[in-house]
Amino acid sequence: MIIAAALAAGEVATSGLFILGPLAVAALLAAIASAVGLGILAPFIVFIVAAIASLWFLRPIARRHVRMPAAIRTGTAALVGGRALVLQRVDSHGGQVKIGGEVWSARAFFDEQVIEPGANVEVAKIEGATALVFE
Repeated sequence: MIIAAALAAGEVATSGLFILGPLAVAALLAAIASAVGLGILAPFIVFIVAAIASLWFLRPIARRHVRMPAAIRTGTAALVGGRALVLQRVDSHGGQVKIGGEVWSARAFFDEQVIEPGANVEVAKIEGATALVFE
């Protein structure tokens, strides 16, 4: 039980890895198997099986739920994936786009791409005060 608590605390402290949490679940199940009196070998087997199963099943579920949906992103992260209007020709050297009513300096996300004014583009990334866009 102490190991399960320590692993759970470690998971909270390292938020985002999702390795210690599933191992804490496995340690808890092994402690329960030991408390029930299944013998000396059974808790080890329960821990190994539960650790593999929880890492296999719980970790992907937890990682899916932690990804931040676009609706609750803020700042420049909220702009990524949005649409922009090209105001001044955009290429690998620069240009200007309008994102949500604001004028941003921009560069083409793909070096060889040239986007003419009036085109609607997607914001791929924000680097400082420059939007990297593509058609």
